Amino acid sequence: DTALAAQEQTEQDLKQSQLAEQAAKDEEEERAEMAAVQIFTNEDIYFDFDSSALRDAAKDLLSQKAEWLRANPNASVIIEGHCDERGTSAYNIALGDSRAESAKSYLFALGVDATQLSKISYGEERPAGPGKGEQAWAKNRRAHFVIE
Repeated sequence: DTALAAQEQTEQDLKQSQLAEQAAKDEEEERAEMAAVQIFTNEDIYFDFDSSALRDAAKDLLSQKAEWLRANPNASVIIEGHCDERGTSAYNIALGDSRAESAKSYLFALGVDATQLSKISYGEERPAGPGKGEQAWAKNRRAHFVIE
């Protein structure tokens, strides 16, 4: 009887160990997923003055974002188009829309499902930071990505 009890205890200990390992694995996967989401939303693409053409660096970053979106088909993203303060409000809304559309079209061309992508333009209304001059303006000429 003591051998049977010892065997049952060993099996119970093994099950506990397996459960603990699975919980740790699940927690690590969740942390990795949250890190991927943070990287996705914290990395903007940038544009030249008065342009919605994608730079090479933007294409590289969009390729990474496309890979993540294809791997996460239930995720959807809002692409926000932004501008610096130069130009009229109407012009900047149109330019921001064009920038968001450039990013959206590129992601679609890379195989991201169109239902995962939407866009909005904020023009000059939501600057990345305060300031005037080329350094500040360059940070505002961007597309920002928000996971819904």
